[in-house]
Amino acid sequence: MAIEQLGFSVFFIALTCFLASAARRLNDKLSKDGLVKELIFEAIAAAELCGCCFELIIVADNFGVATYAVFLFTLTIWWGRQWGNATACPYTYMEQIVQGEVNFREAALKIWAQLMGGCCVYRYVQLYWWFEFAETHEGRAFEECAADLKVNLYLGAFIEGLATLCCRLASKVISEKDAKFGAFIDSFIGTSLVVLAFNYSGGYFNPVLATSLKWGCAGNSALEHIIVYWLGSCAGAVISVPLFKMDKFRSMFLADKVKSE
Repeated sequence: MAIEQLGFSVFFIALTCFLASAARRLNDKLSKDGLVKELIFEAIAAAELCGCCFELIIVADNFGVATYAVFLFTLTIWWGRQWGNATACPYTYMEQIVQGEVNFREAALKIWAQLMGGCCVYRYVQLYWWFEFAETHEGRAFEECAADLKVNLYLGAFIEGLATLCCRLASKVISEKDAKFGAFIDSFIGTSLVVLAFNYSGGYFNPVLATSLKWGCAGNSALEHIIVYWLGSCAGAVISVPLFKMDKFRSMFLADKVKSE
């Protein structure tokens, strides 16, 4: 595939990030501080995440998983610096419910905002694909999608759950250690796990992302999708909370912190 075709994907991803950044600045200016402002930030972050990842499907299909991984690694670092307190991921609020940091109502509203942002952005993606500026976009705007789950339903849920558990534990350790290149290390670990799971479950590790990209696709029923991408990932994230607090885990990965305590 000619390299200029990749340029159309780069342009779309850059445009999506620019529009999301502009929307964040506008929300920061016009909205009063409070829950509504936070909900809008979550919707914007989820729209940016899912919009870019729709195009990353094109990148992976046409230029390989290695190219996809480079894009994902770079974007993850960018998002970490741009989103502020928004996460575009439901299980971060489920973790906070477990830890007593947020109430159920607030968490549910933020997850709803994420879903709205993630699912509504497809029309924007579809419009760009419809123009077919690149050969890689030909026929993609109205193409029937196929599920990414290539293994047994429960194995898929286990893969999504275990990888999410590893991601969340790594993020917590990096955050507590306040590592100098923490964002790069965190992005590298997350991207590596996505690549490892890519040919098995798709490597989403985010229920909103999976729902935006793959809900209703041929090959999985609604229940199967929920089990793999919602129950699997959320279970892994919630398990990370008590596991991270265990003395044995902390002595293994946060030895210097344990001594100082």
